Amino acid sequence: MQGKAWRFENDVNTDAIIPGRFLADWNKNPGKLKDHCFIDLLPDFSRSVEKGDYIVAGTNFGCGSSREAAPIAIKMSGVNVIIAGSFARIFYRNCINVGVLALESAEASAKVRQGDILNVDIMTGVINNVTTGQAYSFKPVPPFLKEILDLGGLAPYVQNKLNIS
Repeated sequence: MQGKAWRFENDVNTDAIIPGRFLADWNKNPGKLKDHCFIDLLPDFSRSVEKGDYIVAGTNFGCGSSREAAPIAIKMSGVNVIIAGSFARIFYRNCINVGVLALESAEASAKVRQGDILNVDIMTGVINNVTTGQAYSFKPVPPFLKEILDLGGLAPYVQNKLNIS
């Protein structure tokens, strides 16, 4: 998993991720959320982000309301991994539920810069900064959580466990 880092600072709230003005009927077409992801912070984000890129942020990422649309907007933009010093708990859980990997790494949060190329190994718990040659650690992902993420989130995971098509 190699991609470019998109850098955000501390206390990025869910309204900054996907402003409420774009949430009317979002669940009918969640793919449209990508067009407005971070629109007020980085207006070019939706046009410039590429599948496999990473979000790297400071502390308390995803604070604010508990809107599930925030991690969905990030996922629809092509980002499947968010690295931060810490996450708002509800946002963290919503990430898991929708199949976005949220990794806490204070070291990566402090040292990764905008545009750095990263490679994440979720089994060993290492984030490699290809740009600088540095490596940062995070707690390895438990097998059950990896399975939830591999299946695309909590709902597909439960369907799989219950053998529901």
